[in-house]
Amino acid sequence: MTQLTGTRLFSAFDENGKIRHGLPSVAYTDSDFYELETRQLFARAWAFIGFAHDLAQVGDVMPVHVAGMPLVLVRGANRKIRAFHNVCRHRNLKLVAEPRNCKHTITCPYHRWSYDLEGNLKAAPYFGGEKTELPDDFSLEDHGLQEVSCRLFHDWLFVNLSGDAQGFETYIAPLKKQLAGFDLDDFVAVASLEFEAIKTNWKLLMENFIEPYHVQFVHKSTTNQPLVDHYVVADAHCLGSAVDLTPEQVKDGTLSVSSRYLTLFPNFVLGVYYPDQIGVHLNQPMSAGKTRQRREIYLHKNSDQSAETVEKIRKLWESVHKEDHAMCERLQEGR
Repeated sequence: MTQLTGTRLFSAFDENGKIRHGLPSVAYTDSDFYELETRQLFARAWAFIGFAHDLAQVGDVMPVHVAGMPLVLVRGANRKIRAFHNVCRHRNLKLVAEPRNCKHTITCPYHRWSYDLEGNLKAAPYFGGEKTELPDDFSLEDHGLQEVSCRLFHDWLFVNLSGDAQGFETYIAPLKKQLAGFDLDDFVAVASLEFEAIKTNWKLLMENFIEPYHVQFVHKSTTNQPLVDHYVVADAHCLGSAVDLTPEQVKDGTLSVSSRYLTLFPNFVLGVYYPDQIGVHLNQPMSAGKTRQRREIYLHKNSDQSAETVEKIRKLWESVHKEDHAMCERLQEGR
């Protein structure tokens, strides 16, 4: 099996005809391979793109990017969140440049074409000459914003640019299976961590999360989860690992708790830390060698959510992520 990207040929087989184990280095460093992933993976899969609580109010809009394409997320009048291509249908100007509340109308700053929260074009001033005049062959109804498939699971938003990915319920089913008996609605977002331009390929961050080999070495000051107690989770495209600790092994104030480390291909990451914490990563590729990452911390609604406790948890996770980032950046250099 081979794949052509640009002028390079990547083979799944080595020189002896045996299947390679792991991707070749160019899959992490080559710009042609990255562009192939952009077109054939992120544009065609269900890509994790954001958090619904960022759009809490009707009229909230937030620009995002998926597979190099500018999109805008919009909280509509019926409180549903939709995704649209973030371009005006007139001259393709990027409509929304930063998160804000637009009240009831998304208005292009160039020629004042205006759209409602459902993406319908409501006004095109002077396009036909006078302020409200329209050309004879032009209809507002035919020039609304171009919608992109968008689905919500708990607090997490996924989009599919191509419109031909598998059904979302089928996509999310393996994760639901792994979380059976765990009520996500009992958890609330309490803090965020933002990491800009980590110097590593997005796949290295994903791979680092789902394998436990490094934990006892890289995170020895924050956790004590014996490697022998971990087991693999491999359920279709839901991949990860888990560990079940005894009460004697649990260590207060650290990450030494029973945990589930789960991912949905390509870029959704969820960690469950029993009994009262969840962490979700949003890994957004920027280039072959750079990735933007955000971690959202959720606590059980009945747990201690004091400012002191939340800050302690936030600082703990910041140190853990920085330890991981240091390793992943060195992995990138090694590639």
